[in-house]
Amino acid sequence: MEQQPPQGPDTTAAGPGAPTCYRHPGRETGVRCVRCERPICTDCMIDASVGFQCPECVREGSGTGHHAAAVRPRTVAGGAVAADPRLITKILLGVNLAVFVAVSAAGRPLIEDLLLFGRAYSGDASAGIEGVAEGQWYRLVTSMFLHQEVWHIAFNMLGLWWLGGPLEAALGRARYLALYLISGLAGSALTYVIADPGQGSLGASGAIFGLLGATAVLMRRMNYDMRPVIGLLVVNLIFTFNPWGAIAWQAHVGGLVAGVVIAAAMVHAPREHRALVQYGVCGLVLLAVLGAVLARTAALT
Repeated sequence: MEQQPPQGPDTTAAGPGAPTCYRHPGRETGVRCVRCERPICTDCMIDASVGFQCPECVREGSGTGHHAAAVRPRTVAGGAVAADPRLITKILLGVNLAVFVAVSAAGRPLIEDLLLFGRAYSGDASAGIEGVAEGQWYRLVTSMFLHQEVWHIAFNMLGLWWLGGPLEAALGRARYLALYLISGLAGSALTYVIADPGQGSLGASGAIFGLLGATAVLMRRMNYDMRPVIGLLVVNLIFTFNPWGAIAWQAHVGGLVAGVVIAAAMVHAPREHRALVQYGVCGLVLLAVLGAVLARTAALT
């Protein structure tokens, strides 16, 4: 998925506004080190698990550089480089699988307790399942980890593994977890706002679509070939809006939009105010989700 830049030295003088390699000032480049973000040319960049690194950061990461103890390696979003770059992804997989096993053992009663419902009855509590409009806001979260069919959890967990691992390595654990949870909440909120309040909804699709949107943003930031992720997005949107399947398209769209917004803040925030911008945008998205839920609840009650 990576673009293959031309090899060999570039002796052309750099343009007035173009970034140049920090080791070879006469060479224009669109590639940056994923740790220190310094521009690097094709002769200096070293392939890493995510993107490219400069020679200094590679030496520091291996403990051979004289500044290795002083400089802590960082991801492209400013997060700490972890020894296990898929730890949070593995935990999220485990939680989803554990809930699936519990639901398979307990049956319909547990599904009804965790399912996303808006308002399933009018006046008589015995007429149906209570929902978010009755104050059960936890359903916005529990429905994100709930699956009923084997094919449903299989597709979602494959998407989580394929998309989540590289994103976790690129963003860092805390930022990646924030992206996943807020995207899932945004998907639940849009479903609650738009869908029939008597229609149940479940699945991690909102969070997975958030990861898909974030992957597109990250690949654009790293100057990778966008065609694979665009093709994957188109295929998923076709399945989302197909006329023959009972798919909660609201969760997909809500998660996708939230994922794109949060990822843009994660990878494009200025270094001097990086954490403020990143977590500030996360907070604003959460406020938007809360406002939408409150407004919908007021309308239903």
